[in-house]
Amino acid sequence: MFEFGKDLRRLFVQARESDDLGWLELIGIDLLAREAKALTTDGGRVSCSRPSQTWHRASILWREHARRSGAPDSIARALVTADDSLKAARTEDERARALLSGAQALITKFDLFGDRNAIVQAAEWARGATSRRLPTLASCAGVHARIRARQARLSEKAADRQDAAALMDAALHALTKHNPLEADDLRLDSAALALEGGIIQRDARLLDQAGRDLTALVEACSPDTRPLTRARALALCAAGLSALAGMADDEAAMQTGHEMFDAAADQFFVDHSPLDWVAIQIARSIDPTAPIEPIRQSVALTTGHGTILGALALDLLVAREIETAATAGDLTELSKIETRVRRRLADRTGAPSVIDWAVDQIAMARLMIARSELMGSDPDQAAFVLAEAAEAAREHGVSVIADRARGLMMGLPVRA
Repeated sequence: MFEFGKDLRRLFVQARESDDLGWLELIGIDLLAREAKALTTDGGRVSCSRPSQTWHRASILWREHARRSGAPDSIARALVTADDSLKAARTEDERARALLSGAQALITKFDLFGDRNAIVQAAEWARGATSRRLPTLASCAGVHARIRARQARLSEKAADRQDAAALMDAALHALTKHNPLEADDLRLDSAALALEGGIIQRDARLLDQAGRDLTALVEACSPDTRPLTRARALALCAAGLSALAGMADDEAAMQTGHEMFDAAADQFFVDHSPLDWVAIQIARSIDPTAPIEPIRQSVALTTGHGTILGALALDLLVAREIETAATAGDLTELSKIETRVRRRLADRTGAPSVIDWAVDQIAMARLMIARSELMGSDPDQAAFVLAEAAEAAREHGVSVIADRARGLMMGLPVRA
């Protein structure tokens, strides 16, 4: 019979001695943070026989905690423990693993919060990683491929995307043999790049290829042992299928996509991986009839962290609220929404992040547009406000927010 406390401690002890970190997917973020703190403390003990390896593991756990919670402090701790691991390194391989941990923490930082400089720094960390061990070399190839994929997204050039995809394919061959868990993460990245390219280029071939790769990953990941990887793959599958359905105007395929989002959300509880849950709710909102309450909950879960997903959830919520008020012709409600936006601006401590500022500007532009339509006037300042928001988001490396602003600009009336 399983004795929860005793057997869980035994699991952690065994996991510390193993390179297989798949067990992380089975625990919630609170337990994950507790174990990361314990490893951080252990690495600093005089009695610790392998401080570099211990801090390296702590960095991995802090990075995973940040990825699932969106907590900025966790990313900071992932970077600090990677640096501690580097300082304590006694061998070339320990040094390489520490450098790769730092690079991956910076990749996660970029994915969560944007900032082009994070990718520049990640490339600098990864550049110094050298090793004679094949597993570490495979990990190095995977990290370089993930950095290249993000650089390709920033460049917005199809040729750069193709180069990044080729580099990912090459890295996957090595990782599949030496580090299957890292290989699965890279497969998700590769599929996301293909999906994004397929949507931008309206290329059904890219979408179909990504769908086949993701389906294989879903089938390989058990919901009992790899719930997060399975859910992430299902969500990407649903996004790809929804995009194909939209291109073909296929209502049945669109419904199947919604069902796949539901299946992804059913893999875990909200507190197990809040950001994964939020990402699924945002993707579900493609359907304008989707309920608004999950988006409200998504905003509550992400408020104060400054994540891209949090900004998207807030933009969706404000857009829904404005649409509802505008449809009812309720200028009073629009004024209340504006008051809430301005209060958020006033209550925020310190200077707003680029993402926060851009989303606030988009909210103000939405209000201008809604009022102008109700009052039969031109939204004179909306185009300028949206252009500023789009430029700031693009310069920060957050194209998804920039695309929101540009999409609204395209819908504005053209003045004679």
